[in-house]
Amino acid sequence: MITKKTLLKAGALYIICIFICPLCYAQLNEDIRIDQIGYYPDAAKKAVVTATNTQIDKFSLRNMNGKTVYTNKLIPSAKAAFSGQHIFIADFSGFNVSGKYQLYVPGLGYSYPFDIKKAIHAKVAAGTIKAYYFFRASTPLDEKYAGQWHRAEGHPDTTVLIHPSAQSDKRPAGTIISAPRGWYDAGDYNKYIVNSGITTATLLSLYEDFPEYMKTVKLDIPESNNQLPDVLDEVLWNLRWMLTMQDPADGGVYHKLTNANFESMIMPDKAVFQRYVVQKGTAATLDFAAVMAQASRILAKFPKQLPGLADSCIKASEKAWQWAKQNPGVVYDQNELNKQFKPEVTTGAYGDRNFSDEFIWAASELYTTTGNEKYLSDVVFNADDRLQVPSWSQVKLLGYYTLAKNSNAKSAEERIKLSAIRKGLISFADKLISGADSTAYQSVMTKSKANFNWGSNSNAANQGVLLIKAYQLTNNRKYLDYALSNLEYILGVNGTGYSYVTGFGSKTPMHPHHRPSVADGIKAPIPGMLVGGPNPGMQDSIKVPSVVPDEAYIDDDRAYAVNEIAINWNAPMAYLTNAIEALQKQLAVN
Repeated sequence: MITKKTLLKAGALYIICIFICPLCYAQLNEDIRIDQIGYYPDAAKKAVVTATNTQIDKFSLRNMNGKTVYTNKLIPSAKAAFSGQHIFIADFSGFNVSGKYQLYVPGLGYSYPFDIKKAIHAKVAAGTIKAYYFFRASTPLDEKYAGQWHRAEGHPDTTVLIHPSAQSDKRPAGTIISAPRGWYDAGDYNKYIVNSGITTATLLSLYEDFPEYMKTVKLDIPESNNQLPDVLDEVLWNLRWMLTMQDPADGGVYHKLTNANFESMIMPDKAVFQRYVVQKGTAATLDFAAVMAQASRILAKFPKQLPGLADSCIKASEKAWQWAKQNPGVVYDQNELNKQFKPEVTTGAYGDRNFSDEFIWAASELYTTTGNEKYLSDVVFNADDRLQVPSWSQVKLLGYYTLAKNSNAKSAEERIKLSAIRKGLISFADKLISGADSTAYQSVMTKSKANFNWGSNSNAANQGVLLIKAYQLTNNRKYLDYALSNLEYILGVNGTGYSYVTGFGSKTPMHPHHRPSVADGIKAPIPGMLVGGPNPGMQDSIKVPSVVPDEAYIDDDRAYAVNEIAINWNAPMAYLTNAIEALQKQLAVN
């Protein structure tokens, strides 16, 4: 029963809230798109107003007491958005006082609140790596580290069968192997070497490029405080699984560890189908070789904490390389394999038929780690090639990234090749940023409709990674500025008004296609996961509200074409966000 006393208490609470935060109850308008995490005090600060009302011409910045602290004119976008509408840019780079604020546009209302402060992205940066702890297989997640998302162990993977497609003389079909640990790949519970490769490499590169900063990033995981940087602790969970996927007899690497079919939307400990490793393949073996070579040179710096592991990694890498050179064209063709072997396997295929990029990547990492020039002969670079940001099926740039920062070339031929690669990467970065500031959303991501395919948010993140690499090669801040604008795109300055990272922002995905987040009975999804993002393809047959490329998104756990998560999407997001944090002082506007 609602009593007079209850109403008086409620009224008093309302008055207290209004007194403390006058804007808490003001009208919020999602047409004002901001980085929902916030902005660095001395960096560029832009928001987008998507309303088409031609009468609006200015905006103001107000603190949480309702006081106007900055005013400026809205600038019409030079080009229309993909919707065909001309929208407005709110530039408040001239304001640099730390605090909590909202943008106000007369006739529209207020934006979501946001902060201006140093290290503004530190929590989301750590959160995108901590997400991998929640992706762990073969272990329970303790409440101490997982909070409300704690869960029982799933998939110990100590009794994995050799699938008939993977049988060999020493390991006939039905042989039991043990392959624990690793990360669940995406919305499902399987573990794939090809996708694991690019993911692990990107996180290793984050440490390799920013070692001092990454030593300060604390993830609150079981291995914290063990004298290793937390990011490497998390990488090791997957790396040790990858090592179990190599056939010790010949060096080839199994394509994936999987159920025969996808599990339903249940928790990991309830998913008890038999697990298999399937056919060895050239792509998986080369991806493995690349990761192990890179890991070896990084882990060699921690001989006391990880005795012998760096040596084991480089030996595994060289053995995988030898297998791939002897077996340069072994395609994993799941449909063909299912015609020959039972049980049929219908989980993610990650099929690839062109291995030239995998050879370049593996050779680049082996050359850089061993210094042996013979590997460089497998690195092909053509200045006329059309480059593209990395994906699981196109890993050439991962090799080029490594070679571009390599300063140990001995011969003139080596130096010429490495110099050409550096120039090629910078040229690619220049093409990416050209014209980006005239787009409606002021980012590289919104230059082309072609960016909005399955996993579009990973395109934005990987573009940002490339621009960070270009900055490292040139010290030209323009690349860093555009990398930041792509980060801000992901965090809310976009066609839907979502911050696409679960748990970070005012409007975030609540229903990702991710089995634990669906099955755990907890309203909030696991935090720190980057969802796939706008994609008008609707490959899952779930209708999106708009087929405008950057608006084609729906927060629906059935919509895996836009709302699934994946380890290879989270990795460039983790790299980009942490790199921006590490370089935030260089973002200062002159």
